Amino acid sequence: MEACQAASINKNIMELKYQYKTLVGEKGVTLSGGQKQRLCIARAIIRRPQILILDDALSAVDTNTEKEIIRNLVNYSKSITTIVISHRISSFIKADNIFVLDKGRIENSGTHRELIKKSDIYKSIYKIQKLEE
Repeated sequence: MEACQAASINKNIMELKYQYKTLVGEKGVTLSGGQKQRLCIARAIIRRPQILILDDALSAVDTNTEKEIIRNLVNYSKSITTIVISHRISSFIKADNIFVLDKGRIENSGTHRELIKKSDIYKSIYKIQKLEE
C-alpha cells in the first residue's frame, strides 16, 4: 500500500469495487493511461531496486499529479538511485544532476539553477513549459 501511495494510485484503487483485489485488464476494469503508469511505478518501487529508471513514466498524468508523485518518490525512495527521462522539466526540476540532450549528445549538465544560467536550450524549454502551465 505504501508503494501505491507513493505512486499516487492508492485513492483510485480504494474507489474500485474490490479495491486491491480488483481484476484489471482485458477481463477486468479498464484503467486510464495515467492510472496504468502510476500502477507500473508502484510495482517497480515496491521491489526497492537499487536503481529505478523512469522513462517518460509520467507522460499521461497531469502536472499536479506529476508533482505529487515526484515529491512522494523523493520521500519514499531516498536510498534508490532514480534516473528520470522526460521532456517535462517539472519531472526532474529538483534532481541532483540534470543532463540536457541535443541531437543525441549531452549539451550540458548541472542543477536546474545552473542550467537556467548556462544552457540556452534548457532555458528556452523551461520558459515555454512555464507558459503552458
